[in-house]
Amino acid sequence: MISIIMGSDSDLKVMQGASDIFDEFNVNYHIDIVSAHRTPERMFEFSKQAKSKGIKVIIAGAGGAAHLPGMVASMTVLPVIGVPINATDLNGIDALMSIVQMPAGVPVATMAVNNAKNAALFALKILAVSDVAIEEKLNEYTKKLEQTVLSKAKKLKEEKNT
Repeated sequence: MISIIMGSDSDLKVMQGASDIFDEFNVNYHIDIVSAHRTPERMFEFSKQAKSKGIKVIIAGAGGAAHLPGMVASMTVLPVIGVPINATDLNGIDALMSIVQMPAGVPVATMAVNNAKNAALFALKILAVSDVAIEEKLNEYTKKLEQTVLSKAKKLKEEKNT
């Protein structure tokens, strides 16, 4: 199972991108609000219990100071993927800089600002190492992306060469 966590319900519109991917791939996930600043004890409990609850990868979305991904990563051996969220006048750059600059020994994979979709795909790639069914679905997804681009290229060529 994969867990999607975020610091606030205002982050849900971004983090929905991850849950949409998991729904498309028919992969079980858990989604919750766990604030590093407003509910630190809840965050601590979540982080310490995640592995024993069957979670294999954590996606943590956070804006502003964006401590959630790093704090969770500091308390678990599970892979943590950070999604910086554009929540301030700094357009998510503050969150990106906070998540990407983790100290040595506390790794967090960091996605682009507001890119929860890629976080979900990266989580699936982690799971695909030991799950052939997910690997096959990722291969199908990649082929579908390729076909979409080729179809658009063909359409453009036809429109511009007529």
